[in-house]
Amino acid sequence: MKKMFVKTGDTVQVLSGKSKGVQGEVIAVSPSENKVIVKGVNVVTKHVKPTKMGETGGLVQVESALYASKVQLVCPKCKEATRVGHKKGGIRVCKNKDCGHEF
Repeated sequence: MKKMFVKTGDTVQVLSGKSKGVQGEVIAVSPSENKVIVKGVNVVTKHVKPTKMGETGGLVQVESALYASKVQLVCPKCKEATRVGHKKGGIRVCKNKDCGHEF
């Protein structure tokens, strides 16, 4: 199992792609695939069949997964996208100059 630098509930910023620069909250993390799902980012249209009698099918807007390397954690203190450092005990640290905030 791989270790991820982002966790569910973190705020991240997208670095590349059609949603470049957009910030959003991480909904789900998949360490085995090295992917994350971010709320409101990489939205795709999915065709859904009706599963029960009387239920309607149709088109549904759903967030799709994107690679974790395409996002960067946003520091809650300095409000900027930042690289993540680590201290003993698994504490994550903001690497921006003059910040050093712990997550």
